[in-house]
Amino acid sequence: MALPHAEERDLIASDISAYLAKQTSKEMLRFITCGSVDDGKSTLIGRLLYETRQIFDDQMAALEADSKRVGTQGANIDFALLVDGLTAEREQGITIDVAYRFFATSKRKFIVADTPGHEQYTRNMVTGASTADLALLLVDARKGVLEQTRRHSILCNLVGIRRMVLAVTKMDLVDFDQAAFDAIVAGYRAFADVIGIDDWIAIPVSGLTGDNVAKRGEATSWYDGPALLDHLEAVPVDSAAQEAKPFRMPVQWVSRPDQHFRGFAGLVAGGAIAAGDEVRILPSGRTTRVARIVTMDGDLPRAIAGQSVTLTFAEEVDCSRGDVIATAKDPPHAADQFEATIVWMADEAMTPGRGYWLKLGTQTVTATVAHPKHQVNVNSLEELAAKTLELNAIGVAELTTDRPLVFEPYRDDHVGPPNRVLGGFILIDKLTNATVAAGMLHFALRRAENVHWQALDVSRETHAKLKGQKPAVLWFTGLSGAGKSTIANLVEKKLAAMGRHTFLLDGDNVRHGLNKDLGFTEADRIENIRRVGEVAKLMADAGLIVLTAFISPFRAERDMVRRMMGDGEFIEVFVDTPLDEAEKRDVKGLYAKARAGELPNFTGIDSPYEAPENPELWIDTTKLSAEQAAEEIVAAITEFERR
Repeated sequence: MALPHAEERDLIASDISAYLAKQTSKEMLRFITCGSVDDGKSTLIGRLLYETRQIFDDQMAALEADSKRVGTQGANIDFALLVDGLTAEREQGITIDVAYRFFATSKRKFIVADTPGHEQYTRNMVTGASTADLALLLVDARKGVLEQTRRHSILCNLVGIRRMVLAVTKMDLVDFDQAAFDAIVAGYRAFADVIGIDDWIAIPVSGLTGDNVAKRGEATSWYDGPALLDHLEAVPVDSAAQEAKPFRMPVQWVSRPDQHFRGFAGLVAGGAIAAGDEVRILPSGRTTRVARIVTMDGDLPRAIAGQSVTLTFAEEVDCSRGDVIATAKDPPHAADQFEATIVWMADEAMTPGRGYWLKLGTQTVTATVAHPKHQVNVNSLEELAAKTLELNAIGVAELTTDRPLVFEPYRDDHVGPPNRVLGGFILIDKLTNATVAAGMLHFALRRAENVHWQALDVSRETHAKLKGQKPAVLWFTGLSGAGKSTIANLVEKKLAAMGRHTFLLDGDNVRHGLNKDLGFTEADRIENIRRVGEVAKLMADAGLIVLTAFISPFRAERDMVRRMMGDGEFIEVFVDTPLDEAEKRDVKGLYAKARAGELPNFTGIDSPYEAPENPELWIDTTKLSAEQAAEEIVAAITEFERR
């Protein structure tokens, strides 16, 4: 007897609910494919999707048609076309961007990131590796272990991927020769031992024929290990280890829908938390207890690593985005100086001393990177001396932040999973907002903990009151020959005549003493301005009106000095002179030497000048004489003092 329609619908709905519940309860494995270019990464993923029945009939028909158009040899289907979605990828037959694919079996869910093999796109490979539990490292059976194979192995190890699969691909092109496979495995084993990779397995595969992808292949009867999919289904996942860590949750958002609710939302990065547990808010150090754990589906008694929740507290305590909520018994530390491994991902080389945005979890600070301690040679693993880091370089350097960061070492041991949220960071160029580097914190420098600010009884306000003036820094910037020193000198004379206490720091004079060890490279120019900024700040603390006359060509460094000063105390004076006019006034002959190639890195010729965008004072020297400019600046200072 046929079921009534209502009962039939209920039965179908029940089956769907049971299916969805089963899928939700499955464990998730995130993995990446990496290795050198054209080692068959996209083809292998396409084969995995095909073997796990993740391709619909219409997709299959389109794939067969596309394969015929590109002229695939030796097979009817080019599985790489399933993953290579960009037009440029299909045209060139390579992977450029990171392609993420989801598939599932009866035992586990998977998210795979197909990452590019070209050295040019190493930055994209690091992006894919940053969230992976396992790395599937592909090696072409005809080519063996290459430089990019070693580079990707080092990067996977650096970002904390503990488990790897060495998939020796295209075995069909070497007639499934065991000797070729064994030689590659032996060569890789020697390299893996050196860099400390010990949890790995080697599998001979063919994405084209499917041998050892979803099931053991007859052509490799000499191989007695698991098929790739069997291994992926069985390999342990680090979720349990992440839950065993102390509780950590960076605050992503303060939820305040009405006056009766105030919660703190974020992703639990490690450990577990229950209602009633005592927590500490960092970096302030305040403690309180968790009142509620709120989710979209209602309140939870307990939250674990990987869950997104909103916490409310028993008391009203100060907490905002960027703070970290941690267990009160075992909180992380905060520091402002660190040693870190840096993977440089920008075409423009790293500039030591320049300020970059550093993002760590939900925290964003300004960070300056020192000259690298060393750079890693990916072929020999030697530690090489380096003055900077170029595109795709891997190095170790110290960095300093403008305020303390709540952090944990990226890898605090070699057993547990990495502390990616509080140990892994990115650097962002302040001018272009482009991500230029990824990094892993090693430890805080001891000097960050041992050197404390000494409280002084005579304050900067007292110094200023004794002098009867408001401290300020007048920062004159402009091209060489613009007239900065001339105008600054006139301004100081007028202020001195008015009884003001001043001091003029001139670019040429400072380089005879304080900065005599610095040259004119971009890094040296940045350090020159940093030192002058620190001196100007000390003089402003003494209550002086400080005048500085420096080309200071980069906005980032002028902004760095601005941040050192109190609100309104930094007055940027742009002495605007066209380049051709500055050359006419060149009594020192510097422009002529620069044009002749005798003065490298000369601003305006072969080194850029970034004009201020919103200076407090804009002096057009084509319209004002030096005397008129000085009068205008003094008038502005007088108005500043009245505020």
